[in-house]
Amino acid sequence: MAKTTITAEPGVPTIVITREFDAPRDLLFRAHVEPDLLVRWLGPRDLTMAIDHFDPRHGGTWRYTHRDADGNEYGFHGVFHGTPSLDGILQTWEFEGMPGHASLEKVTFEERGGRTLLRQVAVYQSVEDRDGMVASGMEGGVNDSMDRLDELVAGMVPVAHREG
Repeated sequence: MAKTTITAEPGVPTIVITREFDAPRDLLFRAHVEPDLLVRWLGPRDLTMAIDHFDPRHGGTWRYTHRDADGNEYGFHGVFHGTPSLDGILQTWEFEGMPGHASLEKVTFEERGGRTLLRQVAVYQSVEDRDGMVASGMEGGVNDSMDRLDELVAGMVPVAHREG
């Protein structure tokens, strides 16, 4: 299984996440814009995800919640900027537990000979906001999500691709 890299350079309000997948980029894109696929990988395994609404088009909004075993809910919402495509997805992202601390996230899918490099770049309003995200334990959730995404797309890859 590939390794997820999370980079948070000191003094810079960004987080860069990369992971290479043994799948074509169209499958990774679908996993990001099709709600029935998104709920199968986004977030830690021990949380359940529910989508309130998800409208992947320019100006479209989204909202989902994660629920833990004790019934606690964690809500997130944002807006799509530009129409999501194989070239990338640009959206705002805000944790409802910290209103007013939104980030802007760009996800790209770079095909490399049947494999795809997924890159997420999140820009925060301040280094303090970025550091707060890092301190929240996001690394475990990101790693779990990327592992789940890897498992999901592996099951979607046509047999001919896996044997090639």
